[in-house]
Amino acid sequence: MVDALPLYDQDFLAWTQDQAAALRDAARLGANMPLDWENLAEEIESLGKSLRRELRSRIGVILEHLLKLEHSTSQEPRAGWMETVDRERSEIELLLEQNPSLRREVGEIITKEMPRAVRFARRNLERHGETGATRLASAQYAEDQYAEDQILGDWWPGQDGGA
Repeated sequence: MVDALPLYDQDFLAWTQDQAAALRDAARLGANMPLDWENLAEEIESLGKSLRRELRSRIGVILEHLLKLEHSTSQEPRAGWMETVDRERSEIELLLEQNPSLRREVGEIITKEMPRAVRFARRNLERHGETGATRLASAQYAEDQYAEDQILGDWWPGQDGGA
């Protein structure tokens, strides 16, 4: 176990994992305290899981909006989609500053969220009679459709280095 106090301030996710392991170790060693060790450990771990869910959700929103920006021919909703992407990127930046160990999960999350984002973007475009929905439905999206720096940085569809 590492020094828990600085870790709590530096990387909350890593702290949750460390503390859950420490609780389980204490239970195995037979610590003489009337605590529900396993459930405490699970609850601490669930705090870390909620951070992962938040990151996954925010990345999914970014993916969906980037796909709509890429495939929509409509001009009106574009500003709103871009504002949403900017806001989600900003929130992810804060999340990763507070939980640096989450950064290593970004690529895997992008890969897992891409099919769902394609489905949501296609359905949204279809509901609005967009021709881009057909292009989106027929496109083959590789796991690496968008790179991490495109998702988290200032990249937009249509710029050089695009998807």
